[in-house]
Amino acid sequence: MAVDHYENFPVASILLPRRLAPAVEAIYAFARSADDIADEGDATPAERLAALAAYDAGLDAIGAGALAPSPLFDRLGQIVRQFDLPLQPMRDLLSAFRQDIVTTRYADYPALLDYCARSANPVGVLMLSLYGAADARNVRDSDAICSALQLINFWQDVAIDWKKQRIYIPQDDMARFGVREEDIAASAAGQPFQALMQFEVARARALMLSGAPLAKRLPGRIGWELRMMVQGGLRILERLDRVGYDVFGQRPKLGKRDWIAIVIKACRM
Repeated sequence: MAVDHYENFPVASILLPRRLAPAVEAIYAFARSADDIADEGDATPAERLAALAAYDAGLDAIGAGALAPSPLFDRLGQIVRQFDLPLQPMRDLLSAFRQDIVTTRYADYPALLDYCARSANPVGVLMLSLYGAADARNVRDSDAICSALQLINFWQDVAIDWKKQRIYIPQDDMARFGVREEDIAASAAGQPFQALMQFEVARARALMLSGAPLAKRLPGRIGWELRMMVQGGLRILERLDRVGYDVFGQRPKLGKRDWIAIVIKACRM
């Protein structure tokens, strides 16, 4: 299953135990389809919000033990009952998708982290729940990793998000470094933009490293999964450093050599 629309979701990992694959696929189908409602196609904002409201109703039906409104929710309900999964992370994802429809700018870093707490962190909570490892300390570190991955995705996609009329760089940071929206529109990766992105990259790296102990603490496949995710995120940040934060010419992405380095660094953690 492709994960190009939902990069923080480790669906395709060879490290995923076979017994969990149906559960991850059901959760992914829910998240991917809801994300596409918010982002893809030509629907109006009102139509998108109405469609997401139907997803909320589907979660309500699961919570009430009522008849599922569609095969997607029937399958998801079976997984929720089998693994005793919390519904709140899924509701949080829907709230983030709704926010994508109506919010295109973020005043400051706390506002952006609040979005990450609902757009990315629920994925980590659900994965930890599947493994029976969702205690407070693990969730705290998972939140840091997931938010860092979301931020890294934003910094990769500044140019792509601009085409969608969105800017995720905090507005107060842009003002502090003297970067205007016109600079992003003109793909101007001059010194002010480089300084701004260097600051944002350093902040994402620090957040990722703060959660990295979780990857060493959890045993078995989930620990290795997390090591790869942590090192993959850090590798993207290195790529951003190397291109001088010019995300307009080419989106930084990982190649074969990068993955070799990621595996080596994951083994050294």
